[in-house]
Amino acid sequence: MKQNIAIAIRLLCVLTLMTGFLYPLMMTLFASAVFPSKAGGSLIERHGTTVGSGLIGQLTDSSVYFHNRPSAAAYTTLPSGASNASPTNQTLQDSMAARRKRFTTENGIGPGTSVPLEMISASASGLDPHISPDAALLQVDRVAKARGFDSLQRRSLELLVRSHIEPPQFGFLGQARVNVLQLNLAIDMEKGFAASRRP
Repeated sequence: MKQNIAIAIRLLCVLTLMTGFLYPLMMTLFASAVFPSKAGGSLIERHGTTVGSGLIGQLTDSSVYFHNRPSAAAYTTLPSGASNASPTNQTLQDSMAARRKRFTTENGIGPGTSVPLEMISASASGLDPHISPDAALLQVDRVAKARGFDSLQRRSLELLVRSHIEPPQFGFLGQARVNVLQLNLAIDMEKGFAASRRP
């Protein structure tokens, strides 16, 4: 009996060392060497300051920026998750109706215009950094107006949005999408755009 207990303890120690320390360490070192940006959280820096991650959505309620899809977790990582409310839940229906109204009002969209689903429903994780190209293009007029753009700058802004459309992964996984943080940073970096920005 004592021999079996001793063997079990030794096995526990060995497996704990291998799977709890050595394996994670090897995977971390491998990922850091082969995919340094992704292993580090895909952090985006501007002028030596970390402004966000390309993998996590952020709250952007300023009219001079493109807006992310709603978040059920208030864009925080710790309580990340969906509301799990069913489609028949009245609270969910009311919140989607309120989001639709806000989106159409903010962007000057007519009542008959179809609003992309991701702009009225929160993502499953609450941290989705992407929106569809249609959702981004519907925001062009609002952002251009808020920044005081003329018609030529507005056209350049639309082209900038189109240039940030990412195709489905490997050409067939997922859908075309736009990373909102990277798009907003690109607007501020674009020559002639930042000067027109209004506070």
